[in-house]
Amino acid sequence: MTNPYFDAERRPTRPQGHAHSEHAPGTQLTVIVAVAIGGAIGAGSRYGVERLWPTHGTEFPWPILTVNAAGCLAMGALMTVLATRFPDRGALAGALLGTGFLGGFTTLSHYTDGVRELLHAHAYGPAVVYLLLTVLASMAGVVVGVLAARTVVGVPAHQEASDGH
Repeated sequence: MTNPYFDAERRPTRPQGHAHSEHAPGTQLTVIVAVAIGGAIGAGSRYGVERLWPTHGTEFPWPILTVNAAGCLAMGALMTVLATRFPDRGALAGALLGTGFLGGFTTLSHYTDGVRELLHAHAYGPAVVYLLLTVLASMAGVVVGVLAARTVVGVPAHQEASDGH
């Protein structure tokens, strides 16, 4: 599959080491604002999930596992749609919805703190299960999101031709 974000002739000019199109040189106030707005809404949404589905003490942290897996599924789908259908116009949407909203919604720090809390309470089994299950569920979420998006929106002809490479 050819990805327009990595296809040399379609890739926007970026500083060395920056793979994302929103990292192109120049003042990018609209991208910064989009990430900030998306991040605030995403973090607020995660907080809302935690308020609606509270856990205490050594209870298994299902809300954060679910948030991370769902966020990864959404990221896989979103980035696939942007790359396949909007390769030249998806940077701002990626900044708002991907980097911003989904970046604020998902959480590595809360996840690792949940593992720390379980270990501190000597709940070693749940800690290890949570540690591994979150990673597996999140990775599976990305794969399912990509496959679902490709099924729903289809694959452009220029990508179908190179699927075997």
